[in-house]
Amino acid sequence: MVFEKIKQAIMADPLNKSFTDQGIEPLYKVSAEAVIVLVGQAPGRIAQETNMVWNDISGDRLREWMGVSREEFYESEKIAHMPMDFYYPGKSQKGDNPPRKGFAEKWHPLLLEEMPKVKTIVLIGSYAQAFYLKDKREKNLTLTVKNHLKYLPRFFPLVHPSPLNLGWFRKNPWFEEEVIPIFKILIRQKINA
Repeated sequence: MVFEKIKQAIMADPLNKSFTDQGIEPLYKVSAEAVIVLVGQAPGRIAQETNMVWNDISGDRLREWMGVSREEFYESEKIAHMPMDFYYPGKSQKGDNPPRKGFAEKWHPLLLEEMPKVKTIVLIGSYAQAFYLKDKREKNLTLTVKNHLKYLPRFFPLVHPSPLNLGWFRKNPWFEEEVIPIFKILIRQKINA
């Protein structure tokens, strides 16, 4: 199977050797049946330790935004999880380190090529938005998310659901009032189609 070959190539890549040597596998989930791809930053420490993407408070909030159960989130073949880096990048003073440069460029195109049914790629946070939207994004994340409709149907930009962004959520009530209801409808339509 092509997906397994790609996974083995990721694990054999010299840049990922330290993870592979520790028995840590790349953390992502893809499927030929996927219609939605969630592109976040990189797995957090808990996600990597439990070998489950979005297995933390951020994931709880993301599932709430999507209007899906934990079971549907993990078990549906229609939802793919493909962060900008498939390995936990370590801690920084302000949270986790950013995903490694060049990782998504190398592996995302190969995986997306094997997912022909994908309709929408959800871009969670600035790293995903910078990579996929490039110069089409607005001057900052807030404006990019506010103008989410202009990126549909291919992309849907979101702020990261991290607890570190609670201040942003308070300053931007329009996000949960206007954007999240549209996002929930879109997710449900794609999953049920």
